[in-house]
Amino acid sequence: RCSWQASGGGLVQAGDSLTLSCVYSGRTFSSYAMGWFRQAPGKEREFVAAITKSGGITYYSDSVKGRFTISRDNAKNTAYLQLNSLKPEDTAVYYCAAKLYWSGTYPPAPAAMDFWGKGTLVTVSS
Repeated sequence: RCSWQASGGGLVQAGDSLTLSCVYSGRTFSSYAMGWFRQAPGKEREFVAAITKSGGITYYSDSVKGRFTISRDNAKNTAYLQLNSLKPEDTAVYYCAAKLYWSGTYPPAPAAMDFWGKGTLVTVSS
């Protein structure tokens, strides 16, 4: 069974950077649009960023725009999320998710994603 595996989280200080990776074990990675979501303690899971199948269109939440960058390498079956200028409020479990059809014109809701990977914890200390 194919799976999605997120990694790269850790404990950092405010202002630091991290790169999260999401690796797909199957052969059809380029068939999926990819998204990153996060869930802080006691809060609902929220959209962070998304990228179309080819990588030509990206979409960000207002809270991370200008600080985070989503990208993908279809040859490596991997999606990335570069987190810069981290803030304590970025502390959360970060999840990658895949969606077969996404136009790139609106942020996908968590319920709309087709597949989910296990999360990776990002903790930002002040």
